[in-house]
Amino acid sequence: MRVLCNQKYFYDASYPHPSLLPEGEGVLSHHQKYFYTGCTVKNKSSIIFRWHCIIDYMATTPPYNFNAGPAILPKPVLEQVQEELLALPGVGLSVMEISHRSADFDAIINKARDGIRQLYGLSDDFDVLFLQGGASLQFEMAPLNLLHQGDKAQYLVTGAWGKKAFAAAQSVQRWNGATVETAFSDADAGFTRVPASGEYTVDSSSRYVHFTSNETIHGVQWQTEPQTGKVLLVADASSDFLSRPIDIARYGMIYGGAQKNVGPSGVTVVIVRRDFLYPADGKLPVTLDYHTQIKSGSLFNTPNTFGIYVIALVCEWLRDQGGLTGIAQKNAAKAKLLYDAIDGSNGFYYGHAQKDSRSVMNVPFRLRDEELEKKFIQSATEAGFVGLKGHRSVGGLRASIYNALPREAVQALVDFMTEFVKRQG
Repeated sequence: MRVLCNQKYFYDASYPHPSLLPEGEGVLSHHQKYFYTGCTVKNKSSIIFRWHCIIDYMATTPPYNFNAGPAILPKPVLEQVQEELLALPGVGLSVMEISHRSADFDAIINKARDGIRQLYGLSDDFDVLFLQGGASLQFEMAPLNLLHQGDKAQYLVTGAWGKKAFAAAQSVQRWNGATVETAFSDADAGFTRVPASGEYTVDSSSRYVHFTSNETIHGVQWQTEPQTGKVLLVADASSDFLSRPIDIARYGMIYGGAQKNVGPSGVTVVIVRRDFLYPADGKLPVTLDYHTQIKSGSLFNTPNTFGIYVIALVCEWLRDQGGLTGIAQKNAAKAKLLYDAIDGSNGFYYGHAQKDSRSVMNVPFRLRDEELEKKFIQSATEAGFVGLKGHRSVGGLRASIYNALPREAVQALVDFMTEFVKRQG
């Protein structure tokens, strides 16, 4: 929006004084451009001036989105959503207006399901479900469905979300009479790493071993699947879902909220191996029974139709990036760029996770004191960086660099971090 201005402004010290600006067009701030033709200082003490200019609001690049979730989506996907929002091609109605029982939506949900199948290389042994309630509901649904009396499940706890998953599974024990135990927890050390295979023992009679593949708060990620012998894995993959190839044969179930890497908030993707489920016995609440959701094709209740539509588009975009192998290479390059800046700052910045457990998706880091961190966040916000404040439970800073975040955004952050060090002397 271009606005011709001829009015009074209060000078902001974070901007150059207008009298120092060269005449002509340039950048005033992240959100504005100026066309300076001269100014008159009306009061030197308060520095009120009349500025004859043209201002472009949001005329420069959009903010760099480092939010942890809901998070950045691929720009081509958003542009297609924008183009089709009022009327889907061949339908004439918005995706938010069509019936979830219609043939038009059947095509959409099948496209999303097939997209995930192709990217992960899923066989017909696996079902793909689109549910609601977030990963938090799956913390309870998984043990409810997968454990019977006398069964055991083991949990590898490497962060806040793994801790919550374990606590939820413990509460379910009252329902199913199963045993739930931790095989490893790094809580006492502040969740800085994943364990080596020799640091935990897997009971071969366990029904499954649960792990959180990437911890968004502490920035700890499993680089490969845990070694569990023949015991199948159950994974909360919310924050690295569809970000890299996995050995799908090792899994009985994978689940995750869509709002970090694959879509908007409000959809939970569940991938479950059919022969891993107990036969339906009618003992579970109907809505919480995976058999109900499989039989209904994720349509037992009205699903998030819009969210599933976006997931289908994101899967297409991922295929254009070279699939999971291609996007994993891009993610690794982005992460290296940022970690190199942290490690090369001579201690001005320092990370949280140990180097062999660092997340490629979420990069928490600190400065030497909290006041300097507040100054960093304020300056970064003014420079157009969004979402860098760390989780409220741990503080500090965090850059979430999911699939859709372009390398240019990470480079811009690195440049800003380098300049911030210089400004602090």
